[in-house]
Amino acid sequence: MFEADAVGLLAREVLRERLGALVAEACAWSVGLSDLPHHARRHGRVVPSGVTLGVRAAGGQQLGVEEDARLELGDARAGSFADALDALTADGRLHAERFEVDVLTPFVTDTCVRAAQRLQETDPSAWEELLDELGEDGDDLVAVVRAAEWEAPLRTEAEHLLLAAMGHVPLVQAEAEGLPLSLVRAAEAETRAAVEPSLEEPAAVADGALFLADVALREAALPVPVPPEQAGILLEALLQQGLEPEEVRAVLPHLPVTGDAAERVADVLRRLDEEGWPGGRSG
Repeated sequence: MFEADAVGLLAREVLRERLGALVAEACAWSVGLSDLPHHARRHGRVVPSGVTLGVRAAGGQQLGVEEDARLELGDARAGSFADALDALTADGRLHAERFEVDVLTPFVTDTCVRAAQRLQETDPSAWEELLDELGEDGDDLVAVVRAAEWEAPLRTEAEHLLLAAMGHVPLVQAEAEGLPLSLVRAAEAETRAAVEPSLEEPAAVADGALFLADVALREAALPVPVPPEQAGILLEALLQQGLEPEEVRAVLPHLPVTGDAAERVADVLRRLDEEGWPGGRSG
């Protein structure tokens, strides 16, 4: 009988073939990180240190905090891409968590789907055996991928491969290399927004919240409409301006944000509501 794990191995092969694309997406995502405020923990609270990530990186200062660092990032070189992933966001998370939501998870899911498509095309009999083993009909490849549980181990491997390839690269260099693709992604998002108008009426929102949201967008210098890969930066910018989670949800339909970006912000807020906000903050 054909084993589901065999496609897991095939997915690893496809991942290695697509490593260059993952690096490119990571660089595009990093655009704008240098302009974000650097945060530190003081007396148990997350507060701005008064400078941006870019200023600290230029000065050779560490961006991440040792007690918050993720083990897989190791001893990241000061001012590097890996060091930026270890840096704190305004809500006490790490930029690495935003990167996982914005880039790593969707890229890994797409890679698994490509592996499933390859099996479907090159070995139809093995594909049918796999569907029978998983109890799937094959109409939804993402459902097949999730039933086989290929994503979690591949996501870990993707992170390790990416960090080996560009973890040591200076943040400013990653941003420079990612700028062209970032502009392409913004243009694609604008096109999608033009042909996919929202069917829902925007919720009522206070003028003060809208004002703060506009300030957040300007100061974060985000492309308009904000594309999905910048959703994490958008959320951090809104929270940094003092908006509460419910206010963030209310202002999203009024902002120049793509539908996919708004959904990612809502997903992060929902996850934080479920898992708990750093510092006891409530959604």
